[in-house]
Amino acid sequence: MINKDNYCVIMGGGIGSRFWPFSRKSLPKQFLDFFGTGRSLLQQTFDRFNKIIPAENILIVTNDIYADLVKFQLPEINPDQILLEPTRRNTAPCIAWASYHILAKNPNANIVVAPSDHLILKEDEFLNAIEKGLEFVSKSEKLLTLGIKPNRPETGYGYIQIAEQESDNFYKVKTFTEKPELELAKVFLESGEFYWNSGLFMWNVQSIIHAVETLLPELSEKIKAGKEIYGTPKEKEFIDRNFPSCPNVSVDIGIMEKANNVYVSLGDFGWSDLGTWGSLYDLSPKDEHQNVVLKGDAIIYNSKDNIVVLPKNKLAVIEGLEGYLIAESDNVLLICKKDEEHAIRKYVNDTQIKLGEDYI
Repeated sequence: MINKDNYCVIMGGGIGSRFWPFSRKSLPKQFLDFFGTGRSLLQQTFDRFNKIIPAENILIVTNDIYADLVKFQLPEINPDQILLEPTRRNTAPCIAWASYHILAKNPNANIVVAPSDHLILKEDEFLNAIEKGLEFVSKSEKLLTLGIKPNRPETGYGYIQIAEQESDNFYKVKTFTEKPELELAKVFLESGEFYWNSGLFMWNVQSIIHAVETLLPELSEKIKAGKEIYGTPKEKEFIDRNFPSCPNVSVDIGIMEKANNVYVSLGDFGWSDLGTWGSLYDLSPKDEHQNVVLKGDAIIYNSKDNIVVLPKNKLAVIEGLEGYLIAESDNVLLICKKDEEHAIRKYVNDTQIKLGEDYI
C-alpha cells in the first residue's frame, strides 16, 4: 500500500552542458529521450517514483524557463507541484525550499530527493531500497543517502566511506570524498569500504529542516522567512524576491559532509548518472568495432570506439577515427576526442563568448 506520507522531490533545473550540442539551454538533457523509449529522462524518473509515491506527492523543482516544458511532459501533475526557481542556486537552496513547501502540507512527510537525469536498470531492486530507506528515516532523525557498489575506479563520481553497520543494509557514513584522482579511486575500489555517491537522498521533513537551520543558518533565514505563506499564491512572489540572494552551495558540501547523523544504504541497481557522453557510450549497444551510433545513420570504415549522435535522416560517413565523439544537433556539429569530454564545457563557454547565445 502506498504511504501517503511519502514525498518525492525531483531536481530538474540543470542545463546539462556536458551533453552539448545535444543538450541546449532551451532544451536540456532531462527533457530529452536518449534511448528512443518515447519518454524523456524526466518522464522516466517521474514514472519510476510514481510506482511507490502518489502522483500528487511528487514535486519538480526547476528553473522558471522550463515551466512550460515540465507542464507539457508531465500533464499528470498540478502546476502547484512545480517549484520554479528564478535563478540557479545549487542543490541546498533547492532542497531547502522544497522541504519548507512540503512541511506546510504535511509535517510528517518523508522525502526522497532525486536528480531528474539518472538511469536505473534494476528498477524493482531500486524501488525496494527507496521504500526501505523512507521507512528507516521515518523512525529517527537521520539523513540517508544511497551508495552504489563501484565496479571500476571511476574518477567522475564522489565516494562514500562506510563505518559501522546500523541495521540490515544501513551504515553510518565515515567520510565523503569528491571526485578522486585515478590512483586514489583504485585504492577506494580495492578497499571495499567505498561506494559511489548517487546523489539520491532520503529524510524526514523535520530532520532536513533541522539540518538546514543548524548547518546553513544563512540559507535557512532566507527560505524560512516565507514559511507562513508556503502553499499560497504569494509563495512564488516571496521566492522570486529572496531566492537569488541564497548562498550557492550543494547539499553535499553544506549539509551531508558536516552532519553527524548521516547514513548510507548500499546497493547495485544498474545505476548511471548519465553525466557525460562517455557514460552514455558505456551503456549503449556497440558494433563489432565498439562504435555506438545513437541517433541518425552512419557508415563507418576502419574506425573504432566512437560515438555518433546525429539528427534523424542525417548520414555521417566516417573513415579512420578512433575514440571520437561526433555529435550534431540543430546548428552545431561537435567533433572531439571522446575521452576529453571534460573540455566540452570550455567549448560551450568559448562559443558563448565569441558567438553569443545562438549556438548555446
